[in-house]
Amino acid sequence: MKKKILTILAPGFEEIEALTPIDILRRANMEVTIAALENNKLVCGRNAICVQADVKLSELKDLDFDGILIPGGPGAKKLRESDETLKLVKDLFDKDRLIAAICAGPTVLLDAGILVNKKYTAHFSHKDELPDMEEEKVVKDKNIITSQGPGTALHFALAIVEALEGKDVVKKIKKHICFK
Repeated sequence: MKKKILTILAPGFEEIEALTPIDILRRANMEVTIAALENNKLVCGRNAICVQADVKLSELKDLDFDGILIPGGPGAKKLRESDETLKLVKDLFDKDRLIAAICAGPTVLLDAGILVNKKYTAHFSHKDELPDMEEEKVVKDKNIITSQGPGTALHFALAIVEALEGKDVVKKIKKHICFK
């Protein structure tokens, strides 16, 4: 059965942090649902690259996902302000589902209350708010995977695949994309 992953895009999302994992997860044969936080299903990122979401978050009926992907960028502020997003993150965490956040994304996890006594990383610009962050590209602590930013997006995506599908699938993808 295919693993089901949800990603929520808000205007101003960091394109590399969203699209790289979406691409890699789909290469791993996962079903990735892209949900628009706001009413427009066409969501434009921080660099004016626009992505057509599959659904508006408010219209999403099936919330049975194996994991959630939270990209960073300026759009993360809107995710932090969304009670619906914070509740969904907390609910999936409580069900022991995978929670993956990159760059500013871990601030969403902070606001959802799930970083207590956890190891994590984030973009260095959030050091004041997340003073205990690790200085690693990717940090995994049980069902939470975090990463630093656009430059670590591929490492982040492969860590998600490894957590959900195993090392053999990661090995195949690395070979296919010429990643050493």
